[in-house]
Amino acid sequence: MSSSQAVLKAEHLGISFGGLKAVSDFNIELGASELVGLIGPNGAGKTTVFNLLTGVYQPTEGAIYINGKVVHSKKPHQMTAQGIARTFQNIRLFKNLTVLDNVKVAFNQHMKYSVLSSILRIGSYWREEQEIDRKARELLAIFHMEGEADSLAANLPYGKQRKLEIVRAMATGAKVLLLDEPAAGMNPTETAELMDAIATIREQFQLSILLIEHDMSLVMGICERIIVLDYGNIIASGTPFEVANNPKVIAAYLGDDE
Repeated sequence: MSSSQAVLKAEHLGISFGGLKAVSDFNIELGASELVGLIGPNGAGKTTVFNLLTGVYQPTEGAIYINGKVVHSKKPHQMTAQGIARTFQNIRLFKNLTVLDNVKVAFNQHMKYSVLSSILRIGSYWREEQEIDRKARELLAIFHMEGEADSLAANLPYGKQRKLEIVRAMATGAKVLLLDEPAAGMNPTETAELMDAIATIREQFQLSILLIEHDMSLVMGICERIIVLDYGNIIASGTPFEVANNPKVIAAYLGDDE
C-alpha cells in the first residue's frame, strides 16, 4: 500500500514514560475500508497505541498521518475533527443522558446554527436539530437500538452500552474507527451480533477500522490483517492464518519452553 492510499498511517511511533519505553517503532498503514486487528498479551501496549493515535498521548518519537496530513501534535478533539474516533476499554458514556442524546452529543462539531438561534430556538436551530435527530436514530437502528432511544444510558444492559459507544463514535463522522475491546463482557450471542454490526457499518459507511480485542474468534473472523504487540514492539503482522501460526506469537501468549 502506498502512503497516498493510507487513511491512517503511523511511522516509527513511540512513547516513553520516564525511563520506561511503553511503545517503540510502531508502524501501520490502514487503507480505506480496511479492518485490522491489534492484539497482544495484557500490558503489551495496545491501548497506549490507541492513546497515541487519538491525541491522548503525544508521541516522543515518530509521526502520525491522516489522509497524508501530519496530525501527531493535535489534541483529541482536533483528531476527531480530522476524522478519527474511538471507543474505550472502560465504557465512557453520559450515563444520565438518554441513549439518543448520547449519540446527538457527537454531532456537535457539525452544528452550524448560531448561539442566538439556539437561545431563541428559531430558524436553522430546528432544522438542524431535526436532521441530527433523524441521523442519530438511523445509526441506532443499525444496532437495533432505536427502541431504546429515550432510555437512560445507565439503564442499558452492558452489551448495549458497548454498542452505544460505537454508535456515538460513528456520529462524529469518522472515517477511521478505533475499537478498544468492543466485545469485552459480551456473551457469545452478543459477540456474534457485534461482528455482524461491525461488518455492516464498515461496508455502509466505508469505514477503516482498527480493533483491539482479546476474543480471538472475533478477531480471526472479521480482520483481514492482524498486528501483534508484545512489550510495546510489533512481533508479527499478517493474515489471521499467518499470525495464528507464528512461533513468536504463540510464545508471547503461551510462553516459551526453551
